[in-house]
Amino acid sequence: MAFTAADVKNLREMTGVGMMDCKKALTETDGDMDKAVEYLREKGLAKAAKKAGRIAAEGVSYALVENGVGALVEVNCETDFCAKSAPFVAFVKDIAKVVADNDPADVDTLMNCKYPGTELTVSETMPEKVMSIGENLQIRRFVRFAENTSVGYVHAGGKIGVLVNLAVEGGVDATEIGKNVAMQIAALNPRFWDKSQVTEDVLAEEKKVALALMDSDPKMASKPAQVKEKIVMGKMNKFYSENCLLQQEFVRGDVFTGSVEQYIADAAKKLGGKITFVDAIRFEKGEGIEKKQELRRSPRWSRAKPNTEYRLKKDSRIAAVLFASITMTAEIKIRQRNRLRVWQSQTWGRFRSFARVGSVF
Repeated sequence: MAFTAADVKNLREMTGVGMMDCKKALTETDGDMDKAVEYLREKGLAKAAKKAGRIAAEGVSYALVENGVGALVEVNCETDFCAKSAPFVAFVKDIAKVVADNDPADVDTLMNCKYPGTELTVSETMPEKVMSIGENLQIRRFVRFAENTSVGYVHAGGKIGVLVNLAVEGGVDATEIGKNVAMQIAALNPRFWDKSQVTEDVLAEEKKVALALMDSDPKMASKPAQVKEKIVMGKMNKFYSENCLLQQEFVRGDVFTGSVEQYIADAAKKLGGKITFVDAIRFEKGEGIEKKQELRRSPRWSRAKPNTEYRLKKDSRIAAVLFASITMTAEIKIRQRNRLRVWQSQTWGRFRSFARVGSVF
């Protein structure tokens, strides 16, 4: 059965696959649209299997808040170019919606959830997306907050995604506060949310390092133990202000001067309510994934090692040109010298003739 360009266009709109692949599918199935879709699906499975072994370290971290539920996902692809493409970004947003709507326990459970707008599961849709987008795709991780108030923030086009969870009282809008806190987390990446979360092992290690530094300093080593203890406590306060979110200095000095904890309390008071920081999650795309390092020959090395035969031919041509140039220059000089001698001879002959004529008078 013959098919038209409109059929190819319709198949492309249905599947998102390239025009040539759609044309080939219709050719293989004699223009049967349903069989062509099935053909592309089977071909997509094969392509997905081939690309499954490729390293997918690029991608997007995306935060979604919908109907009071917050979701943060990281989906990886192979290249940064693909991560910025509209089909891939749309796919990531759909995955975030699946997380928000279904509350899957893990990635395996997520793969069995229905993909938005279709009767297929995420697992069944993946091969089609791999085929249409053209790269290996991996849903790496996600988190979901269903309680309290969630605020999402995406930094640098998906390089970092942050989801903040706040307990809000008084019916105030905490979106701006949550966004500012999320920006702080994205920028400074604190190890702990509050100093109460710092474990005894971490505290002991920090104190040990501080005491060792003082003992190695001649000016500090002779100080009494009580003085050293006070100095260590001061250093621990500095450790809290550098590594604990709520004790950190609020980065937006144009908005508030003080710690993050003080900023939240002050901003909530101005709004006429109370806001308490509960939890947050920060995803940075590709963190922890070992990227494949390709050995690239430098341009200088590439130029320094051409084909030997070609180089010899090139050198011989250069030598021939130089020899011809030198020979031509020598010939020109000889001709100029001969002309000069002829001119001198002629001039001297004329002078002698003129001298003889002049002697008659």
